[in-house]
Amino acid sequence: MTERTLTDWLSYLEQLHPSAIDMGLERSRVVLQRLGLTKLAPRVITVTGTNGKGSTCAFMASLLQGQGLKVGVYSSPHLLRYNERVQIAGVEATDAMLCEAFAVVEAARGETSLTYFEMGTLAAFWLFQQAGLDALVLEVGLGGRLDAVNLLDADVAVVTSIGIDHVDWLGDSRESVAFEKAGIFREGKPALCGDLEPPQPLLDRVALLDAPFFLRGRDYDLSITAQDWSWYGLDCQGGVLRLAQLPLLDLPMENAALALQAYAVMQLPWQPEAITQALQQTRMIGRLDRRKFKWRGKSLTLLLDVGHNPHAAEYLAQRLASRALPGKRLAVFGMLADKDLPGVVAPLLGEVDCWAVTTLPTSRTRTAAELQAHLHHCGAHVTAHDTVQAALEAQCEQASDGDEVLLFGSFYCVAEALDWLARQANEGVQDGFAG
Repeated sequence: MTERTLTDWLSYLEQLHPSAIDMGLERSRVVLQRLGLTKLAPRVITVTGTNGKGSTCAFMASLLQGQGLKVGVYSSPHLLRYNERVQIAGVEATDAMLCEAFAVVEAARGETSLTYFEMGTLAAFWLFQQAGLDALVLEVGLGGRLDAVNLLDADVAVVTSIGIDHVDWLGDSRESVAFEKAGIFREGKPALCGDLEPPQPLLDRVALLDAPFFLRGRDYDLSITAQDWSWYGLDCQGGVLRLAQLPLLDLPMENAALALQAYAVMQLPWQPEAITQALQQTRMIGRLDRRKFKWRGKSLTLLLDVGHNPHAAEYLAQRLASRALPGKRLAVFGMLADKDLPGVVAPLLGEVDCWAVTTLPTSRTRTAAELQAHLHHCGAHVTAHDTVQAALEAQCEQASDGDEVLLFGSFYCVAEALDWLARQANEGVQDGFAG
């Protein structure tokens, strides 16, 4: 029998369970115990939140690696390759590693049915156990309380922000979302929250668990100027720590500040120069990700952002407004059907000169016609296209030297754009990041 390739495994996993999402830990906990997966690293940091999970995890990993620690990172979704979800010491897991891990989990599960995400999470855990890690940074997939990542007890639990998203699973109020996200907290272990106004259920959970609690605006915070930013926070004994005149970062500094507070409670060396360097080196594909490229003799900029809910759109709009643009900004926009279209579009209407909307390559997409109708109703100049590539090339065609093409709205949209960039015959693409 021919061994499965990674593509074979992923296709197989998609068919394993009747539904793509099946909230609950009972089934995956059984398999976790069969695999003997318990404490995978001396330090486990679990991160959830409506927005900012990915960049907070990236900052956290950079800070820990800056101290010479061997760090594992589990994140989702991926953009181009499934391998992106599992990183060990800054390197993506290979196809062979993932295939071996899937085979081990498959053998252990027996008759227990697992979802695609649950299988992937357990496979990642198995790889992390083999790796001999010093620290593990885990990004929650959905919610927190019933997410497979929550099978592991967090030594430090982080909630980035609390907004309304995934209402079918998390409820339609900030209170219900907060309850689900607070499910990652553990008794007596540090709990952090980057939301300035956390709903009561989160505070109730902290009190019930008697967890040391670190809240933005009370225990730590940041201030940003046009030239730099500063941070203050608390160590695990309550001592005040400060970092002043830090260089501005490409990724959200609010999430860097939260990662700094998480690092501060971990009793690791506090070395301002190493910390500053680690923050500056943090990068994320598809988050405020600026690429300069040539298109038929023109020098253009493509800004990629996976933001797909109102909170993310508002942050993106703020960053766009803070940066003077000499030319026009042309948007390429695609979106899934279960997202808040008016809430995402509204903050960006004043920052975009014209829109090209597209249907995404998934059955979950909103159609280009739906997006066009909504933007037309909002008074925007908009054209509709069948594919991301067609929309992107249409905007490049009408752009002039120095113009910026903003592509956002979905992981699917950004993934298609990255694939398009990689296929360009003209190798004029240079990595760059938003300021």
